[in-house]
Amino acid sequence: MKMENPIFSLLLISLLSIFFTKTIADVVTLNVLNFGAKPDGKTDSTKALLTAWAAACDSLKPATIFVPQGKYLVTQAHFKGKCKNRAIMFKIDGILIAPSDYNVIGNSKNWLLFQGVDGVSIHGGILDGQGNGLWACKASGKNCPTGATTLGFSNSNNIAITGLTSLNSQMFHIVFNGCKNVKLLAVKVFASGKSPNTDGIHVQLSSDISILNSKISTGDDCISIGPGTSNLWIQNMACGPGHGISIGSLGKDFQEAGVQNVTVKSVIFKNTQNGVRIKTWGRPSTGFVKNVLFQHATMINVQNPIVIDQNYCPYNKNCPGQVSGVTISDVTYQDIHGSSATRVAMKFDCSKRNPCRGIKLEDVHLTYQNQPAAQASCANAAGTTYGVIQPTSCL
Repeated sequence: MKMENPIFSLLLISLLSIFFTKTIADVVTLNVLNFGAKPDGKTDSTKALLTAWAAACDSLKPATIFVPQGKYLVTQAHFKGKCKNRAIMFKIDGILIAPSDYNVIGNSKNWLLFQGVDGVSIHGGILDGQGNGLWACKASGKNCPTGATTLGFSNSNNIAITGLTSLNSQMFHIVFNGCKNVKLLAVKVFASGKSPNTDGIHVQLSSDISILNSKISTGDDCISIGPGTSNLWIQNMACGPGHGISIGSLGKDFQEAGVQNVTVKSVIFKNTQNGVRIKTWGRPSTGFVKNVLFQHATMINVQNPIVIDQNYCPYNKNCPGQVSGVTISDVTYQDIHGSSATRVAMKFDCSKRNPCRGIKLEDVHLTYQNQPAAQASCANAAGTTYGVIQPTSCL
């Protein structure tokens, strides 16, 4: 056995020590308390956050914006690029809370927005959108604000979010629009199952996105996938309550970018409205969906475990009598098992003008009320099956 040179080992340890010490020393830490933030949940700390951001943005060294324990009231914060710095981390030990009066941010579209940034990461923390009041307003039928997204990223690249929790958003919790190279890990989203339009994570016009090891409980889609999404990877998720993981709705506009190269694997759906869903408006569109894999999904009391709905027409406005122009092809369902809360466990309701093609079913086992009496329903869909399929395929 060859022995290591002790002098070389000592030299290597010394070099590593110098490297890590230098790395730590090269990071600028910006504590928001030093910029006037107050962890009392009452004092507006928006200016402190934005001032810390400006300092980090102008820094020539990597910067960490540190939010210590406590509650910090933030009215609305817009973090703008382009920055000199492409290594800015928000390390959040505390809780950022939105105003309790939903009118303050209810018409602003976003509560916390990052626009045109590159190399931003968020580690830890809780974002509390305090959306309960707005949900109650909407439920009462009163004239209410639309509501704000809790955390938005627009036209931004190289984003990493780890260990973040989003609570009670007024509208969507986390949105990526026009972004590239985004990684989410161990994210938690919680809102009432009756909260309206509180999608957990929404992605559109974005590419190279991964969402891993996360849990989402909300009143709308756990994850919604909009037009122009490509190279999306979703794995090891828990979803429920909510409306499942949805591609769509698509085809609302005639000229619309397509969705392609989407993988959804190892997801547990519990007490959700849908499991894996593709949804398009029933009207003309240039959009498409192709190369999608749904793999290793567990359904527990899910109303619609597998569904393609190409006749979406809310309130029967702007689409009655029309057919979807969105083309759907090469969609694979592999190892999907569990229980359906309704008799129709698989439903492929595709477009008359553009039938679904290339649908693949492999090892699907879905029961209804713990009985092998589940059914499949097909319209304008064609594909192939492999392995054991229950309910019996209608393709």
